[in-house]
Amino acid sequence: MTYKSGFVTVIGRPNVGKSTLVNNLVGEKINIISPRPQTTRNSIKAIYTEENGQIIFIDTPGIHQARNKLDKYMLEEAYSSLEGIDLIIFILDGSTYWGKNDQMIYDQIKNSKKDIIYVMNKIDKISNKELQKRQKKYTQKVGEEVIPISALNNKNIDTLLAEIFSYLPEGPQYYPEDMITDQIERFVFAELIREKIFYLTREEVPYGAAVLVEEVKERENEDYYIRANIYVEKKSHKGIIIGKNGKMIKKIGREARKEIEDLMQTKVYLDLWVKVLKNWRDKDNLMKRMGYK
Repeated sequence: MTYKSGFVTVIGRPNVGKSTLVNNLVGEKINIISPRPQTTRNSIKAIYTEENGQIIFIDTPGIHQARNKLDKYMLEEAYSSLEGIDLIIFILDGSTYWGKNDQMIYDQIKNSKKDIIYVMNKIDKISNKELQKRQKKYTQKVGEEVIPISALNNKNIDTLLAEIFSYLPEGPQYYPEDMITDQIERFVFAELIREKIFYLTREEVPYGAAVLVEEVKERENEDYYIRANIYVEKKSHKGIIIGKNGKMIKKIGREARKEIEDLMQTKVYLDLWVKVLKNWRDKDNLMKRMGYK
């Protein structure tokens, strides 16, 4: 049987379920998943390998209007991930209607020479009758068949996988089969910590929170010491993240540590520090320190 492989980019407006889909396919938590839009910052390569082929997923930040340098960087990342790939998956939100962000993305990709698979996610949130209605509307908008899925409940994911492989060329196995991401561990640790900040502080600390893992070392007893700085733009945000009597920072640390331990399969000591760096999102040198090149 022929071995197929290729690079696939997943695009869509913020909070449409791109990271949930990629994580479910790969079976590990790689991208930061948060109930808030705009949380994936770097295009992460997630790798799905099976007997007959390999898919390398490029997960892009959600596409939206740029407000500052960080937003601009995220938009550039989203569009640059369209170069050098074999297939585009455009995810639409089945629980709502076609919006201006969908139109903006569609205008960018409709003349692309790449193959495009259109997917309608979040069908678990709507009735069958509504599903057919929305699928028809989305199909009219894009002029192609739209595959309905629920990334959260794994519904129709097999159909989507078969469709992806039908488009991919014959090719080599680019990565070892046990490898699920090519991002360095520090980046994944930082993303897991950042996810907990988003989950636990919700609207209180906006997107001006970044995490930099400064040190990772294996200790003699084979557990890991990880030191990370959480950077915020305002003193008030620092107070929120630390919380009353340090309660919030302990909670963030506890939940992030649990996930890192699951990933590493070993005990972890997580040392978190909160620092104020005014307007880091608008300063190039600070952006570079945060890993946004």
